[in-house]
Amino acid sequence: MKNKIKMSGQLMIYIKWPIFLTMLLVIMNVCIYFVSVKAGLIMTMFVGVYLLITLILYFYNRPLIMNELISFATQYGQIQKTLLKQFEIPYGLLDTDGKIMWMNKEFQHVTGKDKNYRKSITSIFERVTKEKLPVKETQSNIHVSYNERDYRISLQKVSLDNIAESVNILDIPPEREYLIAVYLFDETELRNYERENIGQKLVTGLIYIDNYDEALESIEEVRRSLLMALIDRKINKYISNADGIVKKLEKDKYFIIFKQKYLNTFKENKFSLLEDVKTVNIGNEMSVTLSIGIGLGHGSYQQNYEYSRAAIDLALGRGGDQAVIKDNEKITYYGGKSQHMEKNTRVKARVKAHALRELLETKEKVIVMGHQIQDVDAFGAAVGIHCAARALDKKAHILINEVTTSVASLMDYFVDNPDYEKNMFIKNPEAMDIVDEKTAVIVVDTNRPSLTECEELLSMTNTIVVLDHHRRGSEVIENAVLSYIEPYASSTCEMVAEVLQYFSDNIRIRSVEADCIYAGIIVDTNNFMTKAGVRTFEAAAFLRRSGADITRVRKLFRNDMVDYKARAEAIKNAEIYKNAYAITICPSEGIKNPTVVGAQASNELLNILGVKASFVITEYNGKMYISARSIDEVNVQIIMERMGGGGHMNIAGAQLEGKDVEETKKFIKHILDKMLEDGDI
Repeated sequence: MKNKIKMSGQLMIYIKWPIFLTMLLVIMNVCIYFVSVKAGLIMTMFVGVYLLITLILYFYNRPLIMNELISFATQYGQIQKTLLKQFEIPYGLLDTDGKIMWMNKEFQHVTGKDKNYRKSITSIFERVTKEKLPVKETQSNIHVSYNERDYRISLQKVSLDNIAESVNILDIPPEREYLIAVYLFDETELRNYERENIGQKLVTGLIYIDNYDEALESIEEVRRSLLMALIDRKINKYISNADGIVKKLEKDKYFIIFKQKYLNTFKENKFSLLEDVKTVNIGNEMSVTLSIGIGLGHGSYQQNYEYSRAAIDLALGRGGDQAVIKDNEKITYYGGKSQHMEKNTRVKARVKAHALRELLETKEKVIVMGHQIQDVDAFGAAVGIHCAARALDKKAHILINEVTTSVASLMDYFVDNPDYEKNMFIKNPEAMDIVDEKTAVIVVDTNRPSLTECEELLSMTNTIVVLDHHRRGSEVIENAVLSYIEPYASSTCEMVAEVLQYFSDNIRIRSVEADCIYAGIIVDTNNFMTKAGVRTFEAAAFLRRSGADITRVRKLFRNDMVDYKARAEAIKNAEIYKNAYAITICPSEGIKNPTVVGAQASNELLNILGVKASFVITEYNGKMYISARSIDEVNVQIIMERMGGGGHMNIAGAQLEGKDVEETKKFIKHILDKMLEDGDI
């Protein structure tokens, strides 16, 4: 027999209530019999008629009610379907793979697709990939822009468990027992209000003139006021165009305020003020350069001002002639293309030397460390600081974990030398045992904590000193009590040589120590051909007077035949990209220190006519090392920063992981293409 459709639940109970009330009448009829039999008979007649009418109505109306309910349910389903089609909010259904199964009219209108469109949702909204569909969670939200409108896409899982259990014609795998409902919420107006609100916020900034004294000295005295008036006018006009205010704090410092919505304009023109001020020329031999620091991203104006101060310090620490934006923890750089201006005065070197002396006098021990895979500059600078500590009778150690071939010959001067203690050179475990609160840790030739020989030492003492000639990046040693960073200097050894001249009147530098410091200058200046200024030669002269032997140093840098052939192979296979950029690969097999050979090859490639910059890729210890060099036309430092590295305008480098040689080569070309397209080089 076929199963009949029956009513159940509250509806069935409601329909049977008249029958249940009949039982009450029967009980009342029995009670009346005890009072009067005649009255009981009359009551029985009325109860019988009532029961008969109730049963007739029950059996007659039940099919009518069932028909009405079925008709209502059918119409209700049609109404729901119509309502979904006419729903003002764009709505659709996706399968578990993200393919569109159904969409209402508003969804079709927004996306411009017809009702038979069955492709993946990713074909319409690229950001809604299969990985972003809700799998474990029941809901996810994605913000997208489509046809110049901003939408919030809400994705919700719709379970099919009950359908799968009750319907036999569908065989649904357990992992696919759901659909995905997709809603589009137009938030264009809300986003516009948010952007407008953000754009109205005030941004604080600082502008410093990098070479104020030097620029004024290069012009006649009667024209100096006119030069500064023209510079003031340039700055005021640039900021006033952004509805901003300029307040001159000192003769070479300005405080600025403008609305945040104009910051994008500054970014688009790449802070054209930096180049505009260089055009001011009324007879001055030296162009004026600016440093700009912008701070934003915090709810407090006071904190934003602190951000702008940190940004201007970063700009100055990187050599000036650039703008730095510090947006909370994010830092962006603009400019920095010009050569660093060498300052003729040694006042800063003298002040830093006296500060270093006072600092070391309060400590018992000194640990000097450079960067990982030490080069001659880092080693020579460390030897110079060791000499300064010895002048104060302090116990000093040089931390070096891996002895490269470039410094091995220099180390031979000190190993087994009776003039030096046996533990002059130590490694990480020994350094961590030695360091305490009475120890000064001095970092040379790097200002990035992750590149130091032992980053853990930086958190084990409160006395940290940094001496470096590399431009500062976003990653810096934050807790240094004394920081001497001069990007204009040719090398850290040059800076240390200047410090030693003012450190003590009776300081005595031994000839082997002078050799090491002199060697550092020789290497980083490529035999005084790169970044060699007046003070570079003065430092070299001081070291020469202290006993540095030029012939002895030259012998230290002679290469063996294997290294020489590898360098020649790299030069032979060089590719000249865009008729200006030499890119090649340096062999590393069988070479003790391939990164040094790569750097030498990079220098050699600059001797080729037409080469503006050279990039040599060397594979070493599972990483790709890039040595970048230029003479004066290209700033390789900003190119290497795009790759996570850094350095100087003419000498820079980077380390890449997870790429092979060919991928690294393609990456360099991609960066060059992008920067050439954007006008950054």
